[in-house]
Amino acid sequence: MSLKSFLAIPFAKRAVKQVNKWASKPVETQEKVFQYLVAEGCKTAFGKDHDFVSINSYEDFKARVAVNDYEGLRPYVDRMVAGEENILWKGKPIYFAKTSGTTSGAKYIPITKESMPTHIKSARNALLFYINETKDASFVNGKMIFLQGSPVLTDKNGIKLGRLSGIVAHYVPGYLLKNRLPSWETNCIEDWDTKVDKIVDETLPENMSVISGIPSWVQMYFEKLIDKTGKTISEIFPNFNFFIYGGVNFEPYKNKFEALIGKKIDYIELYPASEGFIAFQDSQKEKGMLLQLDSGIFYEFIPATEFFDENPTRISLKDVQLGVNYVIILNTTAGLWGYNIGDTVEFTSLSPYRIKVTGRIKHFISAFGEHVIGKEVEKALNDAIVGTTINVSEFTVAPQVNPESGLPYHEWFIEFENEPDNLEEMAAKIDTSMQQQNIYYQDLIEGKVLRPLLIRKVKKGGFHEYMKSIGKFGGQNKIPQLSDNRKIADVLEEFLVE
Repeated sequence: MSLKSFLAIPFAKRAVKQVNKWASKPVETQEKVFQYLVAEGCKTAFGKDHDFVSINSYEDFKARVAVNDYEGLRPYVDRMVAGEENILWKGKPIYFAKTSGTTSGAKYIPITKESMPTHIKSARNALLFYINETKDASFVNGKMIFLQGSPVLTDKNGIKLGRLSGIVAHYVPGYLLKNRLPSWETNCIEDWDTKVDKIVDETLPENMSVISGIPSWVQMYFEKLIDKTGKTISEIFPNFNFFIYGGVNFEPYKNKFEALIGKKIDYIELYPASEGFIAFQDSQKEKGMLLQLDSGIFYEFIPATEFFDENPTRISLKDVQLGVNYVIILNTTAGLWGYNIGDTVEFTSLSPYRIKVTGRIKHFISAFGEHVIGKEVEKALNDAIVGTTINVSEFTVAPQVNPESGLPYHEWFIEFENEPDNLEEMAAKIDTSMQQQNIYYQDLIEGKVLRPLLIRKVKKGGFHEYMKSIGKFGGQNKIPQLSDNRKIADVLEEFLVE
């Protein structure tokens, strides 16, 4: 056992003990975070506009701060982007994490000097909890790879701008720098295909022990390694024993991963977001991820079934229940107030508070981390048919994660009233629009993780027949225009044009 791995075990024990202190007092911990946020918020433009000085309780807070999405906070964010101080949080952000927008282009999510450390500490604690539970820190002697975006940052009125994964790359602890791959130069390569080829070359001769990234990207990396060597991943990297992931549902990938790896391994799930690091898997034995209650985030929850009601139930942690699907709402030390990130969660445990991500409050596709939303598919379809005689009766979109051959893709099921002369040409137009709207989707296409979308023609009346077949035929029942699974798509296979 090396000195580094020997010291990691007591270090992990101390970290777990510290976390357990606040995890054993969850409501009290959240109340302290709430009081701190409101006190600091009083000094901001948002706090003054919403009379924070008179807030003495959570009930007062709810009466003054509505649930917001990015567009709701955008007037304040725009002022921050323009360089103003003390708008949503004291001073200026130290970074903006750039993400795809919903209705008006890119979003600029503020990261402050108070919120940034919580991203790093939570990710570190995920590893330390694994060490403490398994009493195995041998992986710290090997090389660790984190497949992520480029760490090259740009400047936005004196504030650094980049993707969250690229920002985090600047905070790798010193004791891990020698273990970290890929090299900084390789990490800065923008073209993903070139980048992965370079990563393969850099990692092949190394003792890889930890691999982390979005499953679709890591799968591509694994396949390139196997193509080059003819060996399984466990043969190439015999000391690789656990994989860290986040951002997408891993279940569709698990069987494929274990086939590529050649053995069963452990997994650590993270729930990081540009808006805050929300949870991490704290045990290989328990379901769910430990909700981070001491990370400068005060959480609120709205039952998903009530979310679109005029006055939905809005509760704090102390009132949540097991088995209920909640929309998660954040209030943070980055100045996000009543912020709906769009995710739904369910509690798997109330002692401690653990959650699992159940989906999105609105229909979406993110099987590969692309975060495609309804507005994008609607616009893409319209872009393809505008100025033509093509008429579409109905459509829905689903991911094809495991095709019989070739790369995965998005599958568009379309019922035409008047169909195009050239289906492939129409598909290309839709795909072009999707890439222009959604940078994540574009990255996946250019990185050859996805191939361009395919259109499947549904026979005339096919969608009606489908709705009848599932007992939901009628004016009040609408087919989702996109979904993150194939429950609809697999049934629609019965209603395609021969």
